[in-house]
Amino acid sequence: MKPLALITGGAGFIGSHTAEALLKAGYRVRVLDCLDPQIYGAGSGFPSYLNKDIECVYGNVRNFDDVISALSGVSYLFHFASLTGVGQSMYDLRNYIDTNVSGTATLIEAIIKSRLSIDRFILSSSRAVYGEGTCKCQNCGIIYPPIRKRSDLELGKFYISCPRCKIQTTSVPTEEDRPLDPNSIYGWTKKLQEELCRYAADSFGLPVVILRYFNVYGSRQSLKNPYTGIVSIFLNRMASGKSVSIYEHGTPLRDFVHVSDVVSANLSAMSQELPIGTTLNVGSGTASSIQDIITALSKATGTKATIQDHGEFRIGDIHACIASTSKIKNLLNYEAKITLENGIREFVEWAKTQDIPDDSYQKTVDELRAVGLFGSTQSGIPS
Repeated sequence: MKPLALITGGAGFIGSHTAEALLKAGYRVRVLDCLDPQIYGAGSGFPSYLNKDIECVYGNVRNFDDVISALSGVSYLFHFASLTGVGQSMYDLRNYIDTNVSGTATLIEAIIKSRLSIDRFILSSSRAVYGEGTCKCQNCGIIYPPIRKRSDLELGKFYISCPRCKIQTTSVPTEEDRPLDPNSIYGWTKKLQEELCRYAADSFGLPVVILRYFNVYGSRQSLKNPYTGIVSIFLNRMASGKSVSIYEHGTPLRDFVHVSDVVSANLSAMSQELPIGTTLNVGSGTASSIQDIITALSKATGTKATIQDHGEFRIGDIHACIASTSKIKNLLNYEAKITLENGIREFVEWAKTQDIPDDSYQKTVDELRAVGLFGSTQSGIPS
């Protein structure tokens, strides 16, 4: 019988693409998903894009009985079930901690108590565990910046200054062995997920591999969730004829990696050659600005975006984080193949086949402002 792979959160855009790739590679696939209304809409069933050969199980990773049932006969486990909004996590603490941390603990406990022997447990972690990405100071060398002060952000000092000599630094690729210092509750939950998995690896021999995804985008990314995914958020704004608001004058840098490249890394991580506890960045290794995303979306849609820049910022956001991909290239021969322009085009072509929901961007801003996590520079004008 073909080996069975379980994907928690498998109805999502990364999970569903991974499920299809596993089917093509000869595995049986089961997905466990609670179909969060924030992602899929209220009262929705499993998405129609899921292959009919995928076994779909409705259940919650926080429910022990659901997890025990879903684990039956499983050889490979991909743990994707997670809440992912950085801004929302800062004020919705209990829900994020319960889902991400308690859900992971429930999954590991079920494996231990059922004495399930699996070949590989793959955890989808995040670049958010690093906090600010690694920087280099021309005087002091490599630094790992602490969280930025609100007082500096209000003065329009969005860049990272050296904590020792105070001069402006430059962003350099972030390697896996650097200290972890999350800026957000979401980041802390992903760090705790990693620590739970390492505990299980050390104590019970759980064959864990940890993949730290950078900014994943592509087809099937939720168009309904206004709390995460700037590519879909910007597209919704443009489709609604509304302006795109940029934070920190558009200066932040991110590493955008297409979902197809992430799926390639997911399947490669199943290799038995990887030592237990291996941690790998999954990114493109390329720095992209917010303006780069807007330009790519404008080109793919044929629509010129109207940009609003009021010097706004969100507490919990980082300024820059770019993946070092040397380790994953050496261990898995992984290299991102999809350029930003081609990846955005793929996303837009898929989005054209979907119903674009009502834009909910202002709702997220109002929520952040209500709890004091949204601000702007004193002048509100780009410096």
